[in-house]
Amino acid sequence: LCFETHGDPSAPPLLLVSGYTAQLISWPDGLVDTLVGRGFHVIRFDNRDSGLSSKSSGPLPDAMDLMARAIAGEDVSDEAPYSLADMAADAVGLMDHLEVDRAHVVGSSMGGMIVQHLAFDHGDRLLSATSIMSTTGDPSVGEAHPEVLTALLAPAPTDRDAAIVGGIKVNRLISGPLWDHQTALERAISHIDRSFHPAGAAFQLAAMAASGNRTERLGSVDCPFLVIHGLMDRLIAVTGGHATAAAVPGADLLVLADMGHDLPEARWPQIASAIGGIAARI
Repeated sequence: LCFETHGDPSAPPLLLVSGYTAQLISWPDGLVDTLVGRGFHVIRFDNRDSGLSSKSSGPLPDAMDLMARAIAGEDVSDEAPYSLADMAADAVGLMDHLEVDRAHVVGSSMGGMIVQHLAFDHGDRLLSATSIMSTTGDPSVGEAHPEVLTALLAPAPTDRDAAIVGGIKVNRLISGPLWDHQTALERAISHIDRSFHPAGAAFQLAAMAASGNRTERLGSVDCPFLVIHGLMDRLIAVTGGHATAAAVPGADLLVLADMGHDLPEARWPQIASAIGGIAARI
């Protein structure tokens, strides 16, 4: 795993878990700096099959088939090369490498799903957990808008310029009204130039399909738990956030009216404050 650390190593550790096909730089530097300013030692990393972390070998899984069957209620957990539980174990392995006994963990989108697995599979390693713009795996909540789903699952471009244009298009579709074209362009360029690995999408999508419905398992979580969701999220509807908060005993829910499936700069102070508030409950 490729990782970075920010801030005072003696401060409380906060592990940031990225989403589907996202790299560690999907956590904006400004938000990272804001969290460091709130007294955290921030750790961000590339999941397997993204960024500069290792890539899977072998044939690509038929992720679309697995996802369709999972949505229909079929158990496909044995058919994916790896699962979100394995990705959660990766995060624990990184904590072991860094000699971090327990950490606050924050995940966005698929990263929120991984954080959910950390909370019920590795609860003894968590100080607090925050799930941002994510869902429970119950197919009846958090549904994507058809236009967004079509764009997200379209064949990946094979050249740099087309990949940048496509990335901006998807980002515009899933973001809320605080979206900024120049910021989206800069981020698309930085992501493509750092790592372009479209094959990783199939492996990560298969991992999500294999995870199934986490609602019942979320009922066993007993650490301070925060859910943050954008009211205007068109990739994972806000019902996914409501369902996640309802499934975790005592969870807090923060719904941001002008946020979509993004982390807009104008909301960084509010997001960091909420994370700091749930972390203070230990």
